[in-house]
Amino acid sequence: MIGSLLTRTLHDALPGRRVAALVTHTVVRADDPAFRHPTKFVGQVHPRSEARALARRYGWHIAQDTTGWRRVVPSPSPERIVETDTIQDLLSVDTLVVCAGGGGVPVTTDPDTGALHGVEAVVDKDLTAALLAEDLKADFLLILTDVPNVYADYGTPQQRPVLDATPTDLRRGGFPAGSMGPKTEAAARFVERTGGLAAIGALDAAQEIVHGRSGTLVRPEMTVP
Repeated sequence: MIGSLLTRTLHDALPGRRVAALVTHTVVRADDPAFRHPTKFVGQVHPRSEARALARRYGWHIAQDTTGWRRVVPSPSPERIVETDTIQDLLSVDTLVVCAGGGGVPVTTDPDTGALHGVEAVVDKDLTAALLAEDLKADFLLILTDVPNVYADYGTPQQRPVLDATPTDLRRGGFPAGSMGPKTEAAARFVERTGGLAAIGALDAAQEIVHGRSGTLVRPEMTVP
């Protein structure tokens, strides 16, 4: 549904441009440790007693969220995007591709046949974006969110913007797993693996971020000859 909304909006904003939304499958490892420790909240909020009853009935894992109790599922690391070649083919004919929505549909592969099997999980969307950008040999990874840039000590009197950082800087920042953590890790992975640049910033400042006038720029580590 979101792919359709984005496609229609882009179609209207870019007359004459080819736009396509692609259902994307993300391969994860069946033995990923995340399957033993579900952490990703999904679905609606329930009172504790109702959540426990649903957990017993359906075999769910539940955890307390800020406003109640919700189901939690694993969030395994993305290993491969099944449709990477298809996305590349679409890009080669100047098609704007909306893909990897929500991190993609998580699947495992049969070791003997290669068949795909769906799994109940949620793959982090930022880590999937970094992997896809790497595989497509993208020049730049832009992660757009609802804040102008990454903040050190966010939500404290010592809060300050991080305007320029390396992967090492970001990993030392201790950013929360439920918010900025995956975004900083995704940017760090892309920069480390490709030697390219990444940036994190506000959705409505994308053009400013690309031109270095807003957001947090993530660059490779400096090397001393």
